[in-house]
Amino acid sequence: MTDDHHPQRRLGTALALVSAVSWSSAGLFTRFIALDVWTLLVWRGIFGALFIGIYAVWQFRAEPRGLVRGIGWGGLGIALCSMLSTVTLIPAFRLTTVANVSVILATAPFAAAFIAWAWLGERSNRSTLVAAGIAILGVGAMVGGSAGTGSRWGDGLALLAVASISCVVVGVRRYRGIALLPMAVLSNLLVMAASLPFAAPLSAGPLDILYSALFAACTMILGYVLMVIASRMIPAVETALIGTLETPLAPLWIWLAFGEAPSRAAFLGGAIVLAAVIGHLLVDNRRQATRA
Repeated sequence: MTDDHHPQRRLGTALALVSAVSWSSAGLFTRFIALDVWTLLVWRGIFGALFIGIYAVWQFRAEPRGLVRGIGWGGLGIALCSMLSTVTLIPAFRLTTVANVSVILATAPFAAAFIAWAWLGERSNRSTLVAAGIAILGVGAMVGGSAGTGSRWGDGLALLAVASISCVVVGVRRYRGIALLPMAVLSNLLVMAASLPFAAPLSAGPLDILYSALFAACTMILGYVLMVIASRMIPAVETALIGTLETPLAPLWIWLAFGEAPSRAAFLGGAIVLAAVIGHLLVDNRRQATRA
């Protein structure tokens, strides 16, 4: 249990919820954008660095050195983990189904809980662990429903993304003094630099560039940045647990946009995950209200 003030905890929960909804659009954007994955990563990195960089320059205008000095070695490590999560997650959406990727991402609470325990000695309360256990049952239902579909390479990349995202979630809680916005800019620049040798950015048309800009704005500004901020306000495992809302939402957007209905097992698994997250939040809010 964190000793953070209750209003800060509620704000962190709200930010994590908005982040989860924003992240759930990633699979949808990868379907809309016709670019090859490396070119898509380059343009997403460019716009991500641009959008966040503009705000970072405005925020640090009184002390420009803070743009670099505020990152530090801890921030560099987190930026590298963030870069790795991006260059594995987006290709995963192309190599396997959106439902498969979302299901695998829902295992992040366990990865975050283990990393937070091993690195920070942070213990999770019983209700969080129970909710995470219920969520993993939903994940199992969805995996069973998608058995034999997708690609092992895509699933493997999604697992690497889970490990990287969990390190980011725990890392920003460990290094609370890091300047978050400059770190996010650095992460996007690293994505662009790592992808550029394999990409053909000049082949992108105006519509693809527009979609790439919207992709960056939705997932980086509303998704990544809010997730990072929330990670400082609530325990790492709870941030990751709320993030499992992406599991039922991502296939839903694909269904609404392309008419690709998830299987019955996917519906069941998504409902279980959703119930676990909402149930945990209700129990936690009631407990906080009782102690107030």
